[in-house]
Amino acid sequence: MTYGTGLATSVHSRGGTLRGPDSGRSGARPGQGMETIILSGVVGSRAYGLSTPESDVDRLGFFVTPTDLLLGLHRPAETQVRTTPDVTLHEVGKAVRLLLGANPTVTELLWLDEHEVSTCYGEDLVGLRTSFLSARTVRNAYFGYASQQLRRLAGVEDVAAGAARIEKHARHLRRLLEQGMQLWRRGELSVRVEDPQAYFDFGKAVVAHRKVAAALLARYEEAFDSTATVLPEAPDERAINNWLVRLRVAFLPG
Repeated sequence: MTYGTGLATSVHSRGGTLRGPDSGRSGARPGQGMETIILSGVVGSRAYGLSTPESDVDRLGFFVTPTDLLLGLHRPAETQVRTTPDVTLHEVGKAVRLLLGANPTVTELLWLDEHEVSTCYGEDLVGLRTSFLSARTVRNAYFGYASQQLRRLAGVEDVAAGAARIEKHARHLRRLLEQGMQLWRRGELSVRVEDPQAYFDFGKAVVAHRKVAAALLARYEEAFDSTATVLPEAPDERAINNWLVRLRVAFLPG
């Protein structure tokens, strides 16, 4: 899959274009002057089962820059963004750093049930998804992003005009806390929520009484403190580094 002519012309390297799902498989030769998407899929509200008629289709992907372009004085951009349609692409070097920090949006790409683009390199990365997890980073990231949602909904001064914003922030606050706890307890992530209506009901409850959101955050803070985790103290950096080195060697030109 490719994302259409518009994206191909806006994301390029040395005049090349982003390539599609067969890059890196048999018959496809990496490292020939073009960036290659190795993994991508639909993320955000539609992946969670929390979309509304107003929700966009958000896509996230990882791409590889030919290794020779990383060796010079000026490195290519690590992130490419397009808004029509909404697509964000991270170079694998940046993607790995974000994954090691348990960035929730980037992490969920590895836990989707299906991907729109999945190469052998992307499949290997999905196979390493638990290697990125560690107790401290998961707690800090998911609880931290949930706290951001609380600050955002608390900052909406006109409740009548901003009810939809408050509801959205509240839904994401609850999702982040529940998904963070999933990882904390089981070391696994279900991107799609089990009961979407409960999240919409929670959003409306927060519009009526914003202290409901703060109370949920406090309960989960206590839960993180009192619940044993299956997560290791540190990620498996050796396995991740080995994958990245193999990838960089594969994408050397020639």
